[in-house]
Amino acid sequence: MKTVHKSVLIWYHPQEMYALVTDVASYPQFLPWCDHANVLEEHEDGMTAEIGISIGGVRQTFTTRNRHTADRAVDLQLVRGPFSRLEGHWKFSPLGDGAERACRVELNLDYGFDNV
Repeated sequence: MKTVHKSVLIWYHPQEMYALVTDVASYPQFLPWCDHANVLEEHEDGMTAEIGISIGGVRQTFTTRNRHTADRAVDLQLVRGPFSRLEGHWKFSPLGDGAERACRVELNLDYGFDNV
């Protein structure tokens, strides 16, 4: 299993970054490896989404169940796809008192592949 931990300070409000991450249908517009993305089902606390990736001629599709905490966090869990495990957590934290247009964005992702 692999683990990714990323943390960046960025000049956007947490609400703006949350909106970007939860706008799954727009992923193909700004993620070069994403060839399609669809919201399959809306839920009271988030969505089920399908993402298609294409890297080096290899194409895969996976589906996740995403649980949203408005403007603060997104938790995702694998529903189906080429992974043996896929779980992630996005966190969006204002810097200082929140008056500045800046935040910390954190991503923690655990994943493993079925065929490895």
